[in-house]
Amino acid sequence: MPLSLAQMRRNYTLNGLQDEAALDDPLAMFRQWLQQARDTECAPVEANSMMLATVDSEGRPHCRVLLLKGLSDDGFTFFGNYQSDKGLQLAANPNAAMTFFWPGLERQVRIEGQVSRLDPQLSDAYFDSRSVASRLGAWASPQSRPLASRAALESLLADTIKRFVGQSVQRPEHWGGYCLHPERLEFWQGRADRLHDRLDYRLQNGEWCRTRLAP
Repeated sequence: MPLSLAQMRRNYTLNGLQDEAALDDPLAMFRQWLQQARDTECAPVEANSMMLATVDSEGRPHCRVLLLKGLSDDGFTFFGNYQSDKGLQLAANPNAAMTFFWPGLERQVRIEGQVSRLDPQLSDAYFDSRSVASRLGAWASPQSRPLASRAALESLLADTIKRFVGQSVQRPEHWGGYCLHPERLEFWQGRADRLHDRLDYRLQNGEWCRTRLAP
């Protein structure tokens, strides 16, 4: 039988998101939801996986899946290659968006804001916490650039391993952390018959203002 995408749907029935249950601080609420996503058996293996959307110099959007690696009052932290496509896009246009989706909890969180690079010392500390193999990979891979073959990448890695024999693998200057400073967060909770709950937080004059949106 041919695949019918129009009929692929599920009715969300787990929970509602009442206004009285919402926190005034959306970052605190995000931490709560993330912890619940980590704790539930229905959650994805990596509850910190997220989609990051950026915009190139011609206004075209680009989206990929990354892992959230930190959360503070400043914002949401992730790491990558500054010379990759996303790195170049963020250098040209710091506006970005994140989406977290936890299907087991029937929840989604959308975040929008501007991105800045982390302090080099923070990037060094995280890089040093990674496995040696991951650190070597950061040196070896010309991320987002064309490769002739998989063998070409393996050759680059072999050369990198030889280069660092007997040496510690320090962070390359082209690799490091970013922080998305949130200006908007939307918490989405699935409800029956597509009448979902959506609570929208926007930063206005240094304070968070919450509004309920129609589904």
